[in-house]
Amino acid sequence: MRLTIRHETTYRFETPAASVIQTLRLWPRGHDGQHVVRWRLDVDRNCRLRAAEDAFGNQTHVFAADGPLDEITVLVEGEVDTQDAAGVVNRAAERFPPALYLRETPLTAHDHEISAFAEEVGSSAGDGELAALHGLLDRLHSEMEFAPGQPDGATTAAEAFRVKRGTAQDLTHVFLTAARGLQIPARCVSGYVRREGGEPQDAPHAWAEAYVRDLGWVGFDPTEGACPTESHVRVAIGLDCLGAAPVRGSRYGGSGETMRMSVLVQDTRASRSYRRS
Repeated sequence: MRLTIRHETTYRFETPAASVIQTLRLWPRGHDGQHVVRWRLDVDRNCRLRAAEDAFGNQTHVFAADGPLDEITVLVEGEVDTQDAAGVVNRAAERFPPALYLRETPLTAHDHEISAFAEEVGSSAGDGELAALHGLLDRLHSEMEFAPGQPDGATTAAEAFRVKRGTAQDLTHVFLTAARGLQIPARCVSGYVRREGGEPQDAPHAWAEAYVRDLGWVGFDPTEGACPTESHVRVAIGLDCLGAAPVRGSRYGGSGETMRMSVLVQDTRASRSYRRS
């Protein structure tokens, strides 16, 4: 596919902020099955974007904007060529050995209910890590309800698992906790997905990758109930979805902050074929 992506994030402040500092993980990198054709990042304020790489090898941009600011908008848009690699990720930047991704975080802390669930799935899934991971994927997709919308960033895997409902980030955190409970390294991926019909979305997407011996890193998307396909665009990785968050920042002064996101992912080639027909 050739996917076109437009992702707009707008912050509004009831009382203007004196200044804002933000770190953006919004720039995808190429690997086998993903080629960035063009990409643009823009902030609607007079500021300088400083490009760098974080500890995990993600492309980042940091900016500071001085106020008073009652509103600020960050826009990314571009095109990415994708191919279905059955979820296997090859030739991506890797800074750490897989064992690092056994480390838990406050959002993916050990939970007895999730551990028991993982053990049950693992024992009934058949031989091997890959079978256990696919078992986790299938069970989480069937037993947890996907709640579209913007994540609040504070819900833990344990909390989401108890209510059997959550955003893409919540389902991903449950998968990470379960996989690590089986001693399988796992990490969060932030990015984009094209859903059926290419309808607008309220937030970017998130899924998991787990390390399988003799195969490498493999993606698992509990929201979609499948491994990532050519409909996915991989942007950033982290120990959890907070560490891979597309936008993180702070403000000085101001109050009454609200955030609105709009994401549109479409298949350019399919759209052109439809117009020709």
